[in-house]
Amino acid sequence: MTAAAHPLRWLRTKDRNLVALRRAGRTAIVMPALFAIGSKVIENGNVATFAAFGSFAVLLLADFGGPMRERLESQLGLGIVGAVFVVLGTLASQNPWLAASAMVLVGFGVLFAGVVSSALAGAASSLLLAFILPASAEAPVSAIPDRLAGWGMAAAASLLAVGLLWPAPVHDRIRAEAGAACRALAERLRSDVAFRRSGFDPAQRDAHMQAVVNANAAVSALHQAFLATPYRPTGLSTSARTVVRLIDEINWLNTVVVKTSPVQKKLPVHETSLEVKTAAAEVLERGADLLEGASRDPAELTDAAARLRAALVAMETQATRQLPVHQVHDGDEAVEIVSSLDPSFRAQELSFAVGQIAANIERTALAERRGWLDRLLGRQPAGLAGPVAAASERAAAHLERHSVWLHNSVRGAVALGAAVFVANATGVQHSFWVVLGTLSVLRSNALSTGQNIVRGLAGTLVGFALGALVLWPIGTNTTALWVLLPVVILIAGVAPAAISFAAGQAGFTLTLLILFNIIVPAGWQVGLLRVEDVAIGGAVSLLVGLLFWPRGAAAALGVALAEGYADSAAYLVAAVRFGVSRCARHPSAQGVPSPVSGSLTAAAAARRLDDTFRTYLAERGAKPVPMAEITGLLTGVASVRLAADAVVELWERDEAPEPGDREAARQELLGAVDALRSWFDVFAGSLVGAAELPSVNDRDTQADRRLIDAVRADLTCDDGLASATAVRVIWTGDHLDAVRRLQGALVEPARAAIDRAGIATAPPALLLGRGRSHAHPASVRQMTAQPAAGE
Repeated sequence: MTAAAHPLRWLRTKDRNLVALRRAGRTAIVMPALFAIGSKVIENGNVATFAAFGSFAVLLLADFGGPMRERLESQLGLGIVGAVFVVLGTLASQNPWLAASAMVLVGFGVLFAGVVSSALAGAASSLLLAFILPASAEAPVSAIPDRLAGWGMAAAASLLAVGLLWPAPVHDRIRAEAGAACRALAERLRSDVAFRRSGFDPAQRDAHMQAVVNANAAVSALHQAFLATPYRPTGLSTSARTVVRLIDEINWLNTVVVKTSPVQKKLPVHETSLEVKTAAAEVLERGADLLEGASRDPAELTDAAARLRAALVAMETQATRQLPVHQVHDGDEAVEIVSSLDPSFRAQELSFAVGQIAANIERTALAERRGWLDRLLGRQPAGLAGPVAAASERAAAHLERHSVWLHNSVRGAVALGAAVFVANATGVQHSFWVVLGTLSVLRSNALSTGQNIVRGLAGTLVGFALGALVLWPIGTNTTALWVLLPVVILIAGVAPAAISFAAGQAGFTLTLLILFNIIVPAGWQVGLLRVEDVAIGGAVSLLVGLLFWPRGAAAALGVALAEGYADSAAYLVAAVRFGVSRCARHPSAQGVPSPVSGSLTAAAAARRLDDTFRTYLAERGAKPVPMAEITGLLTGVASVRLAADAVVELWERDEAPEPGDREAARQELLGAVDALRSWFDVFAGSLVGAAELPSVNDRDTQADRRLIDAVRADLTCDDGLASATAVRVIWTGDHLDAVRRLQGALVEPARAAIDRAGIATAPPALLLGRGRSHAHPASVRQMTAQPAAGE
């Protein structure tokens, strides 16, 4: 039997995990029941109206994920904040100007708060409705108790409905996919080790290649799951914040594993490096156990991580003892010496990536094992900021003029405020319908807003026509209307996911027609008011969309990419400067603090980029640049940032550098990172039309020779062997060379984005450094002197 022949199977293809059906089913039960209690038992119109629309808001428009306790806490929080908005909206409804101004402030606060948590973002429509309904319907202060009673009934019923009526199974898709990716990468590492130790035995090639395919597929599935939601899937709970950090780290780990694959480069067996790989595989397996719920005790992961650190120390000791530091006569010999450290460098890079993953998984497990008192007091696992600090950091990241989230919040707030004022000024009968119409069609760009207005009006007209057909034979028979009400609520809730936005508008219009004819039988004429109000609301949305950032995320994506690369490259410079400060003649006197500020700035740019990309994906219309090329550019930003993290971690472990004059090594590394910074500054400028796309830099073998000379002259110990600091100097150079090699994977996708999408220019002075002192390359100064066209 085909999916189309079986309704439920067909619905599953449209509604993943039947989420929309679950919400609609609960609402179809609760909303008519509360409406009946308010109108027939209590006999109070305010109570009935707010109970009905309150249940619509808290059950149909909101859907929280996570464990049942977290869902109920979120529902309770939604009910409490909504009650406050009901009071504020009623107070503001006394004056049109006050109502409009309050709507702007509340609208911006609610919409912008979504950047802090996906739960807040998902509840935005519910919270806005809690303010829109009372603010759009003028009432005296004496009406507040009745309105609060109706809203309170809806909030209380929602707790019972979410907990008892078809509760959604606890399933964290991101967490499950992250666990599967960790396990697949562990299997690949073990396969790499076995294949290399076998001397590349052809009999093991097929098994090794299958492990490669499985690991790539698992990482790809994780990335797709991460991008499948319109909001960044993270909350303020400790476990939610730590799990979402794994995405970039696992993606980068897969890149590192590819670079260390025996298929890529048949180097001689380096036993201590293979031991690091084996230990890393065990860490990933224990981490997967925790993520998948097979274990809740992080002790095994902690022990495995300790064994990985021990294997890393043993490898570094051997690398230090075996590095041949002697007089270098030509570039080829310098390359040979650097290549001798390649297996240990790859193992060190692998160890860092796996260590980061293990630390975040361990924090997740420790957070979940906290007692109720620790949770209540907000005590966090070591190394993790509290919810307030995390929320402040996320919000601050988007208080930047190029932030699409900030744009959408301002646009939405102004549109809602204008809609409230227009509705009150025109004196329409159901003014909150105007505001709901504005909210339902407003999108991130003017084109999508215009398309949604057409769809919304078409759906409203269809709903009006269906309502007229239904009401014509029924007339004023309220019993028949009561019977139909739960059916049309169910249809209205499922239609947007199963059919289209227009179908959802048709269902909602039909629901309103029946609801208001139960209150005051007026026949099909109510539908005309609904059409009029949606048209007014749509006109307000279109006008605001044309005035405020009409091109939406498509125009902002190039800017966000440019900022991501510029800030990540700046962080890489700061990381290397921190590292080479350890090479100073007197490290204790000349040490540079760990570049925390640069790390936070780069992370903030990455968050803005992620939100911009999600908005871009959600916008209607053709995507001229293939998604693979766009995601490749996004991955590049994370790779540069994580390479900087690796450099910082490498030198933070060098607690007691050997004495010596390391000025030549310092200058070599600083020159290399400055060259990289200049390249990425120009590359960022090319993404916004402020510079030509740069060509890929070839490897400078003379730079290798100079670095080895510096190691030999400045860092050789008395016994003729290389010091640990010497190895870290070379490994730092390897990290920089890995970032240089990244250029080859970025240029073609960038060219495609520029040529096919015609990325608009933006003020480069605001992109490349944005006024910070590190924007020093001459190429950047030239770009900032050019005139730029913004939106």
